[in-house]
Amino acid sequence: MPLDIRIRFGRAIRRIREEQAINQEEAAERCGLHRTYYSGIERGIRNVSLINIEKIGKGLRTGLPELFKRV
Repeated sequence: MPLDIRIRFGRAIRRIREEQAINQEEAAERCGLHRTYYSGIERGIRNVSLINIEKIGKGLRTGLPELFKRV
């Protein structure tokens, strides 16, 4: 059974963040999201809205197609 989309998305953005050598706090700040909310996304416990997905893509300087290719 495939992993839940929230977990796969969280793992994808964690890999991108780690490739950029930034911590969660900096990533959250770049994305305009609260640190604990961002952490929840990476852990797969948040159901992220499209608006916040766009913020994450911009904050991590990753286009949405590239972002979803990693999911």
